[in-house]
Amino acid sequence: MGKSDKLRLDALDLSARLSREEEAERLAAAQDRLLHLRLALGGQLDPEGTLGPPLCIVFEGWDAAGKGGAIKRLVAPLDSRHVRVVQFAAPTHDEKRHHFLWRFWKVLPGWGGMAVLDRSWYGRVLVERVEGFATVEQWQRAYREIVEFERTLADEGMILVKFWLHLSPKEQLKRFEAREHNPMKSWKLTEEDWRNREKRPAYEEAVEEMLARTDHEAGPWTLIEGDNKRWARVKVVESVAAAMEDGMAARGLEVPKRPS
Repeated sequence: MGKSDKLRLDALDLSARLSREEEAERLAAAQDRLLHLRLALGGQLDPEGTLGPPLCIVFEGWDAAGKGGAIKRLVAPLDSRHVRVVQFAAPTHDEKRHHFLWRFWKVLPGWGGMAVLDRSWYGRVLVERVEGFATVEQWQRAYREIVEFERTLADEGMILVKFWLHLSPKEQLKRFEAREHNPMKSWKLTEEDWRNREKRPAYEEAVEEMLARTDHEAGPWTLIEGDNKRWARVKVVESVAAAMEDGMAARGLEVPKRPS
């Protein structure tokens, strides 16, 4: 699959599936590897406590695409003191008084740290673009601002992993209806979710442009086939572990060997 195909939503195989047994086996192996790498980056395996580069993982995707479930599996093997999970919604009145990237700086990880962002600065070129919360000039300018921001972080050593969780309209409707009839999950479904679904063509256009204009060497996008939750969760954890290995190697750091 070439670079252009890699970032095409219609090129994704949403029929990808894993059995329960396959998921359990691959997820356990990926989580073990993730834990090993996380301890290394956090300086826990070095007698001198030398810290590795910061790790930031960004999750974007359709409503009900499974971001929460994927994040849960990603952080499950980690000590809660070694990872920060942050969810972003609409900016507050005070946050709107600042540049749109301002509110994200304070949650970014430092050396030896790890942060997982449920939604991110990409809201500027997604919901704020489609819903008219940002002017055309603002969201068009944001592509350059975002790429420069991410390159600045990478230049300081950050390993940046960006996910788009893709979901077919049919599977999304199925999950919406399941949430609607489940009293323990109905709180997750709002009128805004239904309105966003009606605007899917506009959002798809925004997503395609976002992927095309903000995929770069320091911050590449990884697209996740989300119709099967087992497949998506395993691919997320495996992808993060692989990105950590690549990031350490690219920065001249010793990558911990896998147990023989």
